Amino acid sequence: MDSFVRLKIWGFALLLILQSGDGFYLPGSYPHKYGIGDTLSVKVNSITSIETEMPFSYYSLPFCRPTEGVKDSAENLGEILMGDRIENSPYKFKMYTNETEIFLCQTKPLSADDFKLMKKRIDEMYQVNLILDNLPAIRYTKRESFMVRWTGYPLGIKVQDAYYLFNHLKFTVLVHKYEEANMARVMGTGDAAEMIPTGGTPGSETPGYMVVGFEVVPCNFVHNAKSLKDVKMYGKYKSPIKCDPTTVALPIKENEPIVFTYEVTFQESDIKWPSRWDAYLKMEGSKVHWFSIMNSMMVITFLAGIVLVIFLRTVRRDLTRYEELDKEAQAQMNEELSGWKLVVGDVFRAPTNSALLCVMVGNGVQILGMAVATVLFAALGFMSPASRGTLLTGMLVFFMILGIAAGYAAVRLWRTMGCGDGKGWASVSWKVSCFFPGIAFVILTTLNFLLWGSHSTGAIPFSLFVVLILLWFCISVPLTLIGGYFGARAPHIEYPVRTNQIPREIPAQKYPSWLLVLGAGTLPFGTLFIELFFIMSSIWMGRVYYVFGFLLIVFILLVVVCAEVSLVLTYMHLCVEDWKWWWKSFFASGSVAIYIFLYSINYLIFDLKSLSGPVSATLYLGYSLLMVLAIMLATGTVGFLSSFWFVHYLFSSVKLD
Repeated sequence: MDSFVRLKIWGFALLLILQSGDGFYLPGSYPHKYGIGDTLSVKVNSITSIETEMPFSYYSLPFCRPTEGVKDSAENLGEILMGDRIENSPYKFKMYTNETEIFLCQTKPLSADDFKLMKKRIDEMYQVNLILDNLPAIRYTKRESFMVRWTGYPLGIKVQDAYYLFNHLKFTVLVHKYEEANMARVMGTGDAAEMIPTGGTPGSETPGYMVVGFEVVPCNFVHNAKSLKDVKMYGKYKSPIKCDPTTVALPIKENEPIVFTYEVTFQESDIKWPSRWDAYLKMEGSKVHWFSIMNSMMVITFLAGIVLVIFLRTVRRDLTRYEELDKEAQAQMNEELSGWKLVVGDVFRAPTNSALLCVMVGNGVQILGMAVATVLFAALGFMSPASRGTLLTGMLVFFMILGIAAGYAAVRLWRTMGCGDGKGWASVSWKVSCFFPGIAFVILTTLNFLLWGSHSTGAIPFSLFVVLILLWFCISVPLTLIGGYFGARAPHIEYPVRTNQIPREIPAQKYPSWLLVLGAGTLPFGTLFIELFFIMSSIWMGRVYYVFGFLLIVFILLVVVCAEVSLVLTYMHLCVEDWKWWWKSFFASGSVAIYIFLYSINYLIFDLKSLSGPVSATLYLGYSLLMVLAIMLATGTVGFLSSFWFVHYLFSSVKLD
């Protein structure tokens, strides 16, 4: 009966999807139809710079303000954490109505502080970010023989010792005729309007248009004082304005006002609405990007296959030879031969700082699960660049929910190390809920004080800080304790062999075992470093990252390689009678974080060499350290769990006394 009810529900949902039209739109990406003459309102985001990595509010500078006052747009948690502050602007268009020489406003004479701040922001190469119908303004510049795409436009430019502000904007809005007759009504004016299916006949609605492109050309223009007389906002400027982006004419000066004007042209385009983000995603070098990722995957798959084949052949031959002997020969072999067979009484001896290892593995399971869920949903299109902030919001939600898995894994591992002793499970669960989130809280709070001191919009508001703390202690901590409770009630993993009371002495090694462990991170790093460049460019250079399908493949490959590297190193340590494999298996794959941090420093020196000021460098290193810590916990957990399974399987396969 239940199956029949579920089938009816799924069938009803499928009918709703089919009735909604020929196309299927993911959340946050619905089209908005505008009739001819309808008002289009441009919004402004925080001004940004790759030189400082500190966003500031658009209205922190003396720009024109809307007549109805500055109003914040509704933003999700991820947008606020990313430093986005989306507000209304005075720029307004009428659908499919070309307008030129539109007077916007004349500011008050620049004070000494405003003049100094404006020069500073131009020196720091700040970009102005405009948004129309959820599309960021895009700018095209010609470099040698090809066109370069940029989002936003520069605040101004410095020529010799003079500073020029771009005070005239030439907008081009690309529109496509609305075609879906059964999706004719759009309710709401937000960025993510709801679509209401209508039962009207085709052609019964007034034809409308959808915005499929938004381009801007910034110019510097000398305004005639006589032309400003008796001109009100949105009035016709009395002199013709020629927009030439290659020349500048009017420098900003202290105690002089700034005049802002704009023009807008509408062009009908063949671009379909679902393809309107293609202009932002077609970044230069995409062919190299795809080729590099494919090449990396093939090389790493080839190396991992060789390692796996050699590893399986060696272990299987060792097991086969051992099982073919009778008991007396096995006893004699135990006395004569060295190797993993001699550490049978110590291989499952609890490591030093076992509680810390359990806590780190628990957090690693939580971060790994969060990464899998986030990348999977992003690859399916639910976290596209069109939905700003959803990626970070989704990561926080998944991290909190997976507190159950973290508590369960940590407590069950704790009980296994204690041979079934469940005492202290609540303490372990509490430590899991506070270890990584606590470190992240300390780092983010420290960086937030730097941003607060700079009055940047990247600073987390105090109210949001309170919300994050409430989410931490009211959702994440209880879920982790619930997971720990189930872990305490679950049966612990039985060891296949007994542990001796007196630990066996580890023979002297020819080389430090930790040196091999640290060097093992190079192979996992080889699967990641190419994709890491594009991720870093997306975070710090303002580029759009969109190849989540490739990222999912690289992520799966990284997990496989981490498991294989840790297995091989664990077997090598056991073969030289080193039974202290617990922490080494964790850091064998977790050591990839060291190379990622070194790569981050390299990226700072060579790719972000224009990064100015100690505050910006501290922000970069702080966020990089947090990212590296999360990667270490996730990859280390993969290596440890795979090694634990291997050691358990290895000593379960042979009967040893």
